[in-house]
Amino acid sequence: MPVAPSLPPAAPPPAANPLLTGPILPTLLRLAVPNVLSMTMAVLVGIAETWYIGLLGTEPLAAMALVFPFAMLTGMMSAGAMGGGVSSAISRALGAGDLARANTLAQHAAVIGAGAGAVYTVLIIAAGPWLYHLLGGRAEVLAQAIDYANVLFCGAILVWLSNCLASILRGSGNMRVPSVVILATSALQIVLGGLLGLGAGPVPRLGMIGVAWGHILATATAVAFLYWYLATGQGRLRLVLRDLRLQWPMFADILKVGALACLSPVQSVLAVLVFTGLVARLGVLPLAGYGIGQRLEFLLIPIAFGIGVAAVPMVGMAIGAGQVARARKVAWTAGLVSAFNLAIVGAVVAVAPDLWAGLFTQDAGVLETARQYLRWAGPAFPFFGLGLTLYFASQGSGKVLGPVLASTLRLVLVAGAGAWLVAHEAQAWQYFALVATAMVIYGLSTALSIRLTSWQRAR
Repeated sequence: MPVAPSLPPAAPPPAANPLLTGPILPTLLRLAVPNVLSMTMAVLVGIAETWYIGLLGTEPLAAMALVFPFAMLTGMMSAGAMGGGVSSAISRALGAGDLARANTLAQHAAVIGAGAGAVYTVLIIAAGPWLYHLLGGRAEVLAQAIDYANVLFCGAILVWLSNCLASILRGSGNMRVPSVVILATSALQIVLGGLLGLGAGPVPRLGMIGVAWGHILATATAVAFLYWYLATGQGRLRLVLRDLRLQWPMFADILKVGALACLSPVQSVLAVLVFTGLVARLGVLPLAGYGIGQRLEFLLIPIAFGIGVAAVPMVGMAIGAGQVARARKVAWTAGLVSAFNLAIVGAVVAVAPDLWAGLFTQDAGVLETARQYLRWAGPAFPFFGLGLTLYFASQGSGKVLGPVLASTLRLVLVAGAGAWLVAHEAQAWQYFALVATAMVIYGLSTALSIRLTSWQRAR
């Protein structure tokens, strides 16, 4: 009797993707914690560099203040906006099970990073002198700002590349490697900035230029490592630039989110600049008090950013897999987690503002205006966190227009209501109330835009 041929062993079932099947809150927190830690370290870099340049004198410190908004904008656009577009496109491809498309998108993301960085360098260096003069730079302060910026922004292409490469990994759900790279790069930047800026032993004191070179060298190291990691296939994706064939649909998939999202950080920086100019009209004490409160706002951004960026691949993969209900649940969960965390901080500084303000000054007049600011703005912090985190989560869906318009509304409110307050000779607390109102409206309008926007994919 013939023996039936044995069948080959069945192939094992594909491993479940935890970003698609895992419990939402624990998965979100697991992805968010490394991001929050790495972004907090990045904030410490800014504090260290400010301290270094402060040791060089008052004029270098004033020059750095002129350049800082545009340096901040570089990171916000490349990591939070275009980076979100990169992560969104890749995560949606992976969610749909299309690994080949995800790898091709990674190639195009690298091209976008290099191209956008080059354009940013040319624009800022060309327009920089006019911009710094517009912000009040004069004489030696203006000259030092131009010299510092010309070196710093020559490295803009490296910032864009590092953030786009990191966003490729984040889009695949890998938050650990980009976070470790940011932590290591930040530590290296602190060391190099101090060494080259202040000098030590045989290393000459290069001043502000040395601090800028520390930034460039550290970022170049990050680019080299991230490219090696992706090119050697260490992660889920493999970045191969050999025989690259550029395809417009791939660029469009990234840019339809990333390019539009870039408007939001531009508007955020404009809102800060407009409000700073409004408060400056009131004198030194209100401006100093506002500056102390603004420092706290900058420290809150890493929390909202870390949670929001973690939500991007979870939302994107769910959209790619057709799990729209899960995608929306991820977005709302992320927004509420961010709002809860910032609500705790806001409540503490509203009740006990000296816990923060007292770290920076003992001047009674400055303390009083800082207290006013924190008591008004603190209760609005959760709305700021809600709006910013939902902005990132919406990138995963590929539908970011609503949150961008919410940012536009905030800018228009600050400019319009601010002009009205100037005309009516308002007091400092009224300007601070405007900041709080703008945060609340930004958060609620972002939430409403997501509530009203369909995330169903077009067929």
